[in-house]
Amino acid sequence: MTSQVSSPAEQADGADDTVVGAQRDTAGAKDVRRLDRVIIRFAGDSGDGMQLTGDRFTSETASFGNDLSTLPNFPAEIRAPAGTLPGVSSFQLHFADHDILTPGDAPNVLVAMNPAALKANIGDLPRGAEIIVNTDEFTKRAMQKVGYTTSPLEDGSLDGYSLHPVPLTTLTVEALKEFALTRKEAERSKNMFALGLLSWMYHRPTEGTEKFLKAKFAKKPDIAAANIAAYRAGWNFGETTEDFAVSYQVAPAATAFPPGVYRNISGNLALAYGLIAASRQADLPLFLGSYPITPASDILHELSRHKNFGVRTFQAEDEIAGIGAALGAAFGGSLAVTTTSGPGVALKSETIGLAVSLELPLLVVDIQRGGPSTGLPTKTEQADLLQAMYGRNGEAPVPVVAPRTPADCFDAALEAARIALTYRTPVFLLSDGYLANGSEPWRVPEVDELPDLTVQFAQGPNHTLDDGTEVFWPYKRDPHSLARPWAIPGTPGLEHRIGGIEKQDGTGNISYDPANHDLMVRTRQAKVDGIEVPDVEPDDPDGARTLVLGWGSTYGPITAAVRRIRKEGGRIAQAHLRHLNPFPGNLGEVLRRYDRVVVPEMNLGQLATLIRAKYLVDADSYNQVNGMPFKAEQLAAALKEAIDD
Repeated sequence: MTSQVSSPAEQADGADDTVVGAQRDTAGAKDVRRLDRVIIRFAGDSGDGMQLTGDRFTSETASFGNDLSTLPNFPAEIRAPAGTLPGVSSFQLHFADHDILTPGDAPNVLVAMNPAALKANIGDLPRGAEIIVNTDEFTKRAMQKVGYTTSPLEDGSLDGYSLHPVPLTTLTVEALKEFALTRKEAERSKNMFALGLLSWMYHRPTEGTEKFLKAKFAKKPDIAAANIAAYRAGWNFGETTEDFAVSYQVAPAATAFPPGVYRNISGNLALAYGLIAASRQADLPLFLGSYPITPASDILHELSRHKNFGVRTFQAEDEIAGIGAALGAAFGGSLAVTTTSGPGVALKSETIGLAVSLELPLLVVDIQRGGPSTGLPTKTEQADLLQAMYGRNGEAPVPVVAPRTPADCFDAALEAARIALTYRTPVFLLSDGYLANGSEPWRVPEVDELPDLTVQFAQGPNHTLDDGTEVFWPYKRDPHSLARPWAIPGTPGLEHRIGGIEKQDGTGNISYDPANHDLMVRTRQAKVDGIEVPDVEPDDPDGARTLVLGWGSTYGPITAAVRRIRKEGGRIAQAHLRHLNPFPGNLGEVLRRYDRVVVPEMNLGQLATLIRAKYLVDADSYNQVNGMPFKAEQLAAALKEAIDD
């Protein structure tokens, strides 16, 4: 993605899912219309390659210079039943010539590879949207499987849309007839044909995808050549067919970004890079102790590729072993991380409590998903906040940090590491499935922009006894941070006890003394309460009476909704929290400025509960727990009601 220049602070995203400002040029025999934004959704069976298709279209869009936001949506099963509604996989991409915040509310274009994909997604399309269907899959049996009694392509039910019936499978097989492939093997390339067609429609670059296919199938050059041929055939079909008389241009987002080098990045990839950057800035080896779990596994996969940066990854036999190994690595002087989702946090809770007692730096990365129990493994939710705050036995306070966008996962990882290393404490980093799998442009930072996380290990005695003897006390604290010294095992003279039984203040010896336990509990709480975090700065240009307060991945939909309301003349303020424990020091004062506080969350009101309890502010919850992110229009309607009440 090319360098960009900074955008106006409040560039309009007032209609986050609406295509406006179309202009028409002429390019040869076909018209070219200029749009300021487009929302495309690819949908098909889990085996149709919709995630790969969407990812490639996204990569080319990023290299072209558009701002973008994506929403992958797929079943939890590795290969769900073909042709069924539960087996539909989709990938939505919103790209524009200006700053955008969400994957969009309603697609302008749906590519449906079969009847199930059409039926599962048609309800999200506005009238007039374009629908490209693979007619080869609309057999009587396939349609009956999803409840169609008549063909939707012929019964008039799609008359309100711009329908493009395309025999994608037939055209793909015909394009690949010169290759020594079986029909089934040739049919697998129909997603590349569709990608080529859409790339022609929206003037996407092609070089990156062809290079990708050559690399992906480097050991199978015939398959690589076939996929490239299908991709080119799709492009040529768009160029020559009379059914597509118009193509579209969405100019690069020339004013959306500060100058710099950009790349497309997903939340999990940004988080992995942030952990590596933190380890380099701290001059510590990075250790990940993890057990695979959706949607966190990609972090393990990515970090395992970076041994050259001193990264060690350990795929344990279960969640408990993963965090146990990570805590051991922290004791040994590494920047230690464990990654998981909500079910794994439940299993790790005792060891997180041990890390609280041992007062060692440990990053607990929770990529939240729908629950309870196994719940909805591939769907998103924000329902682990109270678990992160209180899900341990005893008084075991843990700081909590939450990123707000996929790219922000990089900075959130650095901030979580700063807190863990400075204050010697485990830290929760609460991302979620929406951020983890979604993507957006990310400006690659310069090294001198990164924080200095250098750690000083204990080197010798730090306490003098009454008789003048110099000794090492493992729980003698820094007077400012209340952090205890970090002593590397094997350092002469720094031997000390370790274990889960309560420690004596200073010496670290085992203690059952009631007064000492009271002191240690209160000291650990005071350490977390005293963590220095930035003040929250509400965005309130008009002196509003209503504040919308969010955290985590609700940032995009909330901000898009706020822009819409302001564009229509409404007055509303917005504040978004990165630090959830401790809260920013000025949060109470900010909340009391407003007559009404609305807290949208993808749970049943967990942050709102904490706000009410701590600040005695009667915050209103607006909640959603359907496994999907908020839509901007939905939030805007709810916030308008809050303003008008």
